[in-house]
Amino acid sequence: MGLFSSLFGGGSTATAAPSYSSVKIHPSVDGGVKPGAPGFSGGTLKCKCATNPVTVEVSAQTAHNHVCGCTKCWKPKGAIFSQVAVVGRDSVKVTSNGEKLDIVDPSAAIQRHACKDCGVHMYGRIENKDHPFHGLDFVHTELSDTSGWSGAEFAAFVSSIIESGVDPSRMDGIRGRLRELGLEPYDCLSPPLMDAIATHIAKSTGALKA
Repeated sequence: MGLFSSLFGGGSTATAAPSYSSVKIHPSVDGGVKPGAPGFSGGTLKCKCATNPVTVEVSAQTAHNHVCGCTKCWKPKGAIFSQVAVVGRDSVKVTSNGEKLDIVDPSAAIQRHACKDCGVHMYGRIENKDHPFHGLDFVHTELSDTSGWSGAEFAAFVSSIIESGVDPSRMDGIRGRLRELGLEPYDCLSPPLMDAIATHIAKSTGALKA
């Protein structure tokens, strides 16, 4: 019986796959990634100020929603990743207390407009018309009370969380948790977005026909 088991696997016990459910990524995905709602057409983003909050109306569904490990994006307290999506800039409008907004870093490619009181980034805008993502604004849909926004699709700039103080020894578990959530980890953007950047550059240099 022992020989039969060793040859054909009878009675063997399979090793359970490791679980990374205790690893926290971002409050919006820690309980699972929620898909976007069909026909969803936007909502209102609100900063964290208890009084006179900045509000921004987004009148369209977002795209390319993802968790981001870079040190530039706004993250809620305790989160090691931000969650950010893009939407056409024509669909973004400041509707109240816009005088409280200030650009975090005027030299950055993405001009992140943040509330001067609470520090929350309300939207990021690219003013350089030659940039591949010109015409798209970057927004944090978690600032909306409305459900239905596009769900997170991948994880970007994962290694960069080390630059914000995450111990490198945690990276295997963090990547494991991202994959459990269906968020493939990249140390840049997703392949379709990287292809879009390369295509824009190739057209501007003449390597590809516009």
